Amino acid sequence: MYRFEEAAYRKRMRWYEEARFGMFIHFGLYAIPARGEWVRSEEETEEREYLRYFSEFQPDRLDMREWARLAKRAGMCYAVITAKHHDGFCLYDSALTEFKSTKTPCGRDFVREFTEAMREEGIRVGLYYSLLDWHHPDYPHYGDKFHPLRHCAGCGNEGRDFNAYLEYLHGQVRELCSNYGRLDLLWFDFSYEEMRGDRWKAAELMDMVRTLQPEVIVNNRLEVSGEGYGSLQAGKPSAYHGDFVTPEQMIPPEGIRDIHGRGIPWEACITMNRSWGYTEQDRSYKPAGMLIRKLAECVSKGGNLILNVGPDARGRIPEEARQRLLRIGDWMRENAESIYGCGDAGYPKPEYGRYTRKGNTLYYHILEDTAGPLPLPGVKRDTVESIRWLYSGAELPISRSWVHSDYPDIVFADTGTDGLLPDPDDTVIAVRLRDTGSADAAPEEQGGEDDHVSQ
Repeated sequence: MYRFEEAAYRKRMRWYEEARFGMFIHFGLYAIPARGEWVRSEEETEEREYLRYFSEFQPDRLDMREWARLAKRAGMCYAVITAKHHDGFCLYDSALTEFKSTKTPCGRDFVREFTEAMREEGIRVGLYYSLLDWHHPDYPHYGDKFHPLRHCAGCGNEGRDFNAYLEYLHGQVRELCSNYGRLDLLWFDFSYEEMRGDRWKAAELMDMVRTLQPEVIVNNRLEVSGEGYGSLQAGKPSAYHGDFVTPEQMIPPEGIRDIHGRGIPWEACITMNRSWGYTEQDRSYKPAGMLIRKLAECVSKGGNLILNVGPDARGRIPEEARQRLLRIGDWMRENAESIYGCGDAGYPKPEYGRYTRKGNTLYYHILEDTAGPLPLPGVKRDTVESIRWLYSGAELPISRSWVHSDYPDIVFADTGTDGLLPDPDDTVIAVRLRDTGSADAAPEEQGGEDDHVSQ
């Protein structure tokens, strides 16, 4: 039976803490009604009505290699696709159900296409699998918190065999771990009320996963949901602990630490608009500049950002999402050094932006114009080796102006006379620090040489 080992855990997490930026893909039958992936639950749709989408599913414009190229262009280092969502529909050729993409008019195994396309672009692959299943006859119906038929008294649970469902669940996870090559990440979703941990036979499930995919990283939702941390954070890792914490649609105010005060890996899963699955009427897309700043915020707090796309029923990533990914990619081409392999700098948050850090280099993400020289809070003058604009490599001298003579203990960088930023979304300067053996020296590296992520 799998047991937590600190050294093995740290080793398998290295690439993930280097990567920092990933793509989430929510795609399935729900793209046809186009009211989000929870549409069947929210509208309490009966099975026969929902099944009409199964006979229509034909995403004729879906080009998985185009998705992979877009992810790479945006600077994303890993991607996760919904192999099965809560509605029970599978995007792969499961031998355990007919409710799968290979039995629809399109006849395609999208998980296979996804894993092959992402690997060709050098992007690590992850699969999302829902622990819930609103299609399976043995999953609780009446009285369940989320099932579409939860209020249907005539759809009682007599005769439903939850152990049969667990056998199905474990069998499908075994298929995913056995039939699609090496997986880098498994994203389970999600636990609620009494449906958590032992209810899923999670120790057996995790033991199987670790046996079949010993290097795979697994999230924490066998134990909790988006609002919980799990046993790793509590300092007592269970047999089915999560390797990282998964805050949803928010970024933790100060990162996430365990009960001993040590930072633990986490990943904010964020939508570009308000929806995970394609929603025709949701045009409330966040500006690209905001998404860039949120990425920097996650990294400054020691976390990752996984940014969602919800392709439409024909398999196209919405143009609004595509344009934002391209803009993020433009920024990443100039500034990726301040993201990959970086983390919490160990300094107080500067007023005008955020710090990230890698080794002896402090990256100042300047998010606001200054009136005058730029203060570098927490930085000591005798530790500064150099200051450079990251985008051009040009030197920024330490300011010696009289205007900040009242603040002799603060280092100021001379950014020019007008104070206007070259990039209003996020302008980055690199502050190279001398290794003095003090608190300003480089912290222990998060990754190893063989695990370095490059784009």
